[in-house]
Amino acid sequence: MRKTISIIGSGFSALSASCYLAKAGHSVSIYEKNDTVGGRARQFKKDGFTFDIGPSWYWMPDIFDKFFNDFGKSTSDYYHLDKLSPAYKIFFSDDVITIGDHMDQICEEFERIEPGSSVPLRTFISRAQDHYNIAINKVVLKPGLSPFELVTKDTITRVDRFFRTISSDIRKNFKNPKLISTLEFPVLFLGAKPNQTPSFYSFMNFADFGLGTWHPKGGMYEIVNAMKSLAESLGVTIRTNCNVEKINVEHKKAKSITVNGKSIHSDIILSGADYHHSETLLDENYRQYSESYWESKTFAPSSLLFYVGFNQKLKNVEHHNLFFDTDFENHAEEIYDNPKWPKNPLFYVNFPSVTDTSMAPDDCETGFFLIPIAPGLEDTPELRRYYFDLIINRFELRTGQNVKAQILFKESYCVNDFIEDYNSYKGNAYGMANTLMQTAFLRPKLKSKKVNGLYFTGQLTVPGPGVPPALISGKLVAELIQKNEV
Repeated sequence: MRKTISIIGSGFSALSASCYLAKAGHSVSIYEKNDTVGGRARQFKKDGFTFDIGPSWYWMPDIFDKFFNDFGKSTSDYYHLDKLSPAYKIFFSDDVITIGDHMDQICEEFERIEPGSSVPLRTFISRAQDHYNIAINKVVLKPGLSPFELVTKDTITRVDRFFRTISSDIRKNFKNPKLISTLEFPVLFLGAKPNQTPSFYSFMNFADFGLGTWHPKGGMYEIVNAMKSLAESLGVTIRTNCNVEKINVEHKKAKSITVNGKSIHSDIILSGADYHHSETLLDENYRQYSESYWESKTFAPSSLLFYVGFNQKLKNVEHHNLFFDTDFENHAEEIYDNPKWPKNPLFYVNFPSVTDTSMAPDDCETGFFLIPIAPGLEDTPELRRYYFDLIINRFELRTGQNVKAQILFKESYCVNDFIEDYNSYKGNAYGMANTLMQTAFLRPKLKSKKVNGLYFTGQLTVPGPGVPPALISGKLVAELIQKNEV
């Protein structure tokens, strides 16, 4: 039966779900509060410079391929992909590690730092590949309805890897702190500390070293454009500048949404907006999770971001650059254990114009600086200025160049902006962390327990943070709607 489906928000998960639901024959409309689609994956352009406001890493290319293949398309129908070589650089206080685009190069770099380390590295990545195949082809494709979804022959024989941490596995095989930081870095995409992340999640290391780091020409927003184009070709209606103010329920059944003061009937309502915010659109008696529930959860970090235009090409940098020249453990504690503005933060810098000349004017550089911080912190112009000065000084020191005089402009984005633009809980940037107690069926549900015809998708539900999981989340909720409602 053809249903009228209203989707709140237009991030990756919402766009993904819209495509699957439209393909199944439903009448699908997306309502986005901002003036462009993409949710947190918007783009900012100024004076010939192009910045991806949100996600900037293209990992797990197979997930994107599978998504478009489901509609008889491929990524190459919409955008051009380049594999980055090298993938990224990591700056330490006394050395720089360069991660190449294949395992032989990476092993050479590990051997340079710690002789003999390439042997355990190959073993570790082989096991990570095994985890990847199980996770991506089996575990993450479950809708998180029951703990028994995780009970398979593959997971039972590897059950110990859910109760060991990735940090303990890495530290058992590698002694050099630089290599430990390099191997612990990918799980930060999951939004949790390595010593709280199950060993099974080493599949992120295979995504990194095994599958490589890619870049869509024109920036990450090209993926949004591709999904928007696909959705519209399937008949999805997308409406921007449409703020959803209320989810209306009658007799425990979702009946309509109120958009810019107008009621719009819907057979089914799906929210791809922030889960916590989505529930505040309901009368209190229809909310599944209390404020104390959300307070008790471990959230992935927020971020302080700077978008900087430079009037010349910069030296000694790659497309992706990590600055691990301060204490990793102290910064992690300031995010998760004792939330406060970090004293000496790690930070990340993205220069897409190093490999993609379309992202900046000739002989200029587009720079995206990111400091991970705890969600819910005070956010003031003074703090933003202080931290920009802090990291730009370290950037100059570690890369051996003066760049302050080459700055044409800079824009910042932080906690207050995440709340204002995305109704993000405490201004988080990446959703709810994937800790052991927040994995699969232990995450907020795709389907409301209290309201019939109401569903959720995105990084606070199944399977978790990140762009590839968001694509999968959209597919999972679309399948659940087909199963329950049609």
